[in-house]
Amino acid sequence: MSRVKRKDEILVSLARVRKKKLVEKHGRLRPIFCGGCGHFAALHAIYHAMSELDIKSHELVIVSGIGCSGRMPGFVKCYGLHGVHGRALPVATGVKLANPSLQVMVVGGDGDGLGIGGGHLPHAARSNVDMTYLLLDNAVYGLTKGQVAPTTPYGDKTSTTPYGNPSRPLDPVALSLVHGATFISRGFSGYPDDLNDMVARGMKHRGFSMIHIYSPCVTFNKNETYERYYEISEKLPDGRDLTNMNEALGFALSREKTYLGIFYQQEGPTLEENMLRVIENQGTFNDGRITASLKEKKVTGAKKKAT
Repeated sequence: MSRVKRKDEILVSLARVRKKKLVEKHGRLRPIFCGGCGHFAALHAIYHAMSELDIKSHELVIVSGIGCSGRMPGFVKCYGLHGVHGRALPVATGVKLANPSLQVMVVGGDGDGLGIGGGHLPHAARSNVDMTYLLLDNAVYGLTKGQVAPTTPYGDKTSTTPYGNPSRPLDPVALSLVHGATFISRGFSGYPDDLNDMVARGMKHRGFSMIHIYSPCVTFNKNETYERYYEISEKLPDGRDLTNMNEALGFALSREKTYLGIFYQQEGPTLEENMLRVIENQGTFNDGRITASLKEKKVTGAKKKAT
């Protein structure tokens, strides 16, 4: 396909994300992303999911860290917290445990989620916290002018690796799979309709849904562009058994193609359900804290043993 035709195709895809009614209904502040930024499609996917699933503003909490994606809570009519770098997942876990009836979403970039916050992803995944994590991957630190990031491909030249990235990139899909996330998918801002559907399905999933999104930085990353992702990506085959972990890992680790779609989905007890089970097992407690209940039980048990 010629470069001009490809550019026209990209512009048509991006134009589809500008659905005025959804923006008026669910939008708040005007987004300040660069023109053509992949984050616009992710933001629209949130609006779309809120409409599709009839999620009211007071039912959704978006937690974010630092980065271009970190401003996302300001652009959506809902509760939001724009916190410090790499800490969005543990904060969101606390929100969910405090009020399990809320729909909780985390939005972060590859630097925020896999750099300074990289230690939190495995634990949110293995605990199966009932939340949706949108990891917007532009393969650089875009907010601070294009430094090398955890997902920057080997050999890519960035503002801090002018002779090429000497390290191999992390793969958020494979990382989530091996640590027990129960819904794992990969989308691309260049396919906004697919991304809308993916985010809605992730938010419907009961458990930790991880959605890795290729979201090109049009200003500071001239390597990982829309054109490149169109060339290297391919949609996962239809009709697969989404509970087949080995097959999902095979697609995630493939060196021949970069696959898009839902890799894996499995039901399982969530962290909130497991914590409620702990509370029920401890019986009634006075001050509402599990720790107090456990302490009381220990003392009571000691007295019984003494008598």
